[in-house]
Parts: sequence; C-alpha cells; structure tokens
Amino acid sequence: MARTFAPFQDMDRLFSDLTRTPASVGMPMDLYREGDVFIAEIDLPGVDPSSVDVDVDDRTLTVRAERKGNQGDAERSWLTRERPSGTFARQLTLGSRVALDRIEAEYSDGVLRLSIPMAEEAKPRKISVSHSDRSVTAGSGDKDTDERRTIEGETA
Repeated sequence: MARTFAPFQDMDRLFSDLTRTPASVGMPMDLYREGDVFIAEIDLPGVDPSSVDVDVDDRTLTVRAERKGNQGDAERSWLTRERPSGTFARQLTLGSRVALDRIEAEYSDGVLRLSIPMAEEAKPRKISVSHSDRSVTAGSGDKDTDERRTIEGETA
C-alpha cells in the first residue's frame, strides 16, 4: 500500500486530539439508588441556577443549562481555554416504575441533584395472608398446590 508523504500529519492529529472534547464534558453525572429513590447528581460548575431548566416529556427527563463565556474575550489572547461555555443539555430515559409527578431538583455548590422516586405501585410490599377454617389435606394430588404461578398483565 502506498503511503502519501505528509510531514505534519502527526502534528495535526495531536492538535486535533488536544482540542476535541467529549459531548458530556459539560455535564458529567453520577446516577445511583438510595432505597426507593434514584439520585442523579450532575456537575454544573459556574452555571447560574436561574439558567437551569429541568422538564419531563413522556418518559424523557431533560436538563438544560447555560454557562456564560468570559467577559472581555476580544481583548484576550488565549493560550489555553479548557472551560467550555454555551448551552448544555442531557437527557435521561425514565422507566415506567418511577413517579414522574414527584421528581425534585435542587442546585447547590455547582451540583444539580435530581431525586426520582419509585412509583408506589412499583415498590415491594408485604401481603398479609388470611386463613379460613377449612382444612387442606396434604398430598391431595393437585399439582397446582405445589407449583408457583406467575400472573402477567399490563401495569399502569
């Protein structure tokens, strides 16, 4: 295979790698569960809290925020500029087992904390067993007595 002579190719690739930033660099996130609540902590340093917008449409939660650039950019000769500015957005797809109407958001010290609770009907619960005076004979030959059954159906 013939190779084209390109003396600055490695330099161009290095410069390109240094200036490229990942898409989520503006909004790194931790997501975990505490009991019956999912917690998302999204780093938004330098963001004015009034510019943060959180909304839910169907089962998609969207976070938008704006980080303004530095004032006086025209007079500066930048040597390194690693802090991104502009509008950032991040989306999470929520499952059917969360309570969309009870999601809470709090912004403190540059971190947006979203609390996403599970829906009441999705939480595990104890079911009490009532008993009657009828006696059951062991080994009645009914195979349904000893098998577990699964009831399937639509959930709300």
